[in-house]
Amino acid sequence: MSNRNSQANKQAARERLRAERERQAKKERVRRQLTVGGAIVGVLAIAGGIGVAVANSGGDDSTAQKTAGDSTVWTKAAKAKLVKPANTTGAKGTTIVIGKADAKNTLSLFEDPRCPGCASFEQNVGETVEKDIKDGKYKAAYHLGTFLDGNLKGTGSKNALSSLGAALNVSPDAFLKYKYALYSKEFHPEETGPDKFADDGYLIKVADTIPALKGNAAFQKAVKAGTYDRWALEVSAEFNSHKDVTSTPTVKVNDTVIGTDTPQGKAAPSSAAAFNSMVDKALKK
Repeated sequence: MSNRNSQANKQAARERLRAERERQAKKERVRRQLTVGGAIVGVLAIAGGIGVAVANSGGDDSTAQKTAGDSTVWTKAAKAKLVKPANTTGAKGTTIVIGKADAKNTLSLFEDPRCPGCASFEQNVGETVEKDIKDGKYKAAYHLGTFLDGNLKGTGSKNALSSLGAALNVSPDAFLKYKYALYSKEFHPEETGPDKFADDGYLIKVADTIPALKGNAAFQKAVKAGTYDRWALEVSAEFNSHKDVTSTPTVKVNDTVIGTDTPQGKAAPSSAAAFNSMVDKALKK
């Protein structure tokens, strides 16, 4: 468990958040919040996982550069033209599957860009996942939510997801490496600190550590213009549709959730060794 998770648990011990689900009449803004165990207003993180709440929808105008943390641009994106990144499938481009098409097994990952438990998982297991994908052990399906923008306030999850769309448009490998960088110890923000992912400049700074994205004018233009903001909302809505997902990160092998049993559900594997052991048991031979 990371230091961030320990802090959240201390907060959780002081304050419990009742379960809440709210739908507003307007289609462009939807909020559902589900508490897992001792959730707090900020976040509940358990053994590398974090209690799920699902999700704020909003939007951005893709024709002008965004202002960091400006929620008004996100209220427009729901009506903006949908631009789907390359390397996606589905009517709205929300299917993100990376790996060999003939791989017998599918690893499904459910994450939120601002999730500290997801950062811990990626730091410990991310390289293993990337290697397994290349080796054809499984293909990986990514389901990305933005519920923490509602829990923690801000727009960083949506903004980071939009920038991940810009990276995916470059290549699946750029997407994987950029996602890994966003979750790294160097760049992932504290959940109680500033909403760094709301800043386009910060997202581009992180991207400049990835060879395929460094100085990439098309990528930077897409991030600044919010080209994939509407797409980010659609991906977040797809995440919300998985009613059986009650924490992030959630890891599935085919249709089986893997992890360590806790009173709140299965906590994702916290080490590469544990991950490999659980995955190997669940794989179709």
